[in-house]
Amino acid sequence: MREIYLDYNASTPIDPVVADAMRPLLEGTFGNPSSGHWAGTPAKTALENARRDVAGLLGCAADEVIFTSGGSEANNLALKGVFFALRDKGNHIVTSAIEHPATITTCKFLERLGAEVTYLPVDQHGLVDPDDLRRALTPKTILISVMQANNEVGTIEPIEEISRIAREHGALLHTDAAQSVGKIATDVNVLGVDLLSMAGHKFYAPKGVGALYVRRGTPLEPLIHGADHEFGRRAGTASVLLAVALGTASKLACDLRPMKGVRGLRDHFWQALHTRFTGGVVLKRSLRVPPAEHAECRFPELCRRGHPSAARQRRSLDRFRLPFRAGRIVAGAHGNGYPTRHWHGGDPLQLGTLYGD
Repeated sequence: MREIYLDYNASTPIDPVVADAMRPLLEGTFGNPSSGHWAGTPAKTALENARRDVAGLLGCAADEVIFTSGGSEANNLALKGVFFALRDKGNHIVTSAIEHPATITTCKFLERLGAEVTYLPVDQHGLVDPDDLRRALTPKTILISVMQANNEVGTIEPIEEISRIAREHGALLHTDAAQSVGKIATDVNVLGVDLLSMAGHKFYAPKGVGALYVRRGTPLEPLIHGADHEFGRRAGTASVLLAVALGTASKLACDLRPMKGVRGLRDHFWQALHTRFTGGVVLKRSLRVPPAEHAECRFPELCRRGHPSAARQRRSLDRFRLPFRAGRIVAGAHGNGYPTRHWHGGDPLQLGTLYGD
């Protein structure tokens, strides 16, 4: 029986176009891009072309793109880099309580080093209230970090409004766009962010590569010290292979037209499940964002009410060879329950069945 993979929020396959772009790097272009001789020159060219491709997706300059090993490193570099660079000016960071663990645990680490962190709650739709942000800011606030789209329920946060608040206060703004790249627009100038994280395996590039956008003039202490790779912000010889993969995926992600069809498939899939299981599967309507401007990034979560039982659900889903993860078959979660306790409103039973493997 054919298996159907529906966990694209967790990871995507490598696009054949991306794989084709990587192949020459596996077979011939092996030089160090930092070397100034015949073997290094084509590697350097490929690396910088890839950087321009990522910059084209984000609407920024090529020298504002820093290649990383993935979204988690990009988040770490953004938060730790700003904190270490600006802690003489302030030590206060504001984030939301539903961020990816790469942000939450980094903030917890920085608290041990003297940072003061405010974790903003969200409403029943998963939205940060900009007024809560305004009230949280202090003269010591140096950084705000709020994800663009939540990987659990697809809520799009009001980043543009948050950026205006950040500018008024003189704080830097970082957004984790790992889940939104390739699904919605991520132009950094429209968003108004100073830093933006992305992860290649979320939009058809391999695992192990990502990038951090850093607006020119943004102070940032490197996590990895050494030579002056990546404009002095990330030491270590770059993987041209992975950079080219990310650049190629970024070119593909510039075209958002296919997402209209994906939304139609999403709704059709939900209706088919609802009909087949006659109420045994519930769309998280309590967590859907009602405003029309957010509707295009609703990643529906499907979970059980408690009846039918998890065992019966597993047997039913196995008939269709659908991945089953603790009552959900559309996911992107981390199995740690981070966001569950931070939602205001909603059915506690349903919330409890959403997160955790």
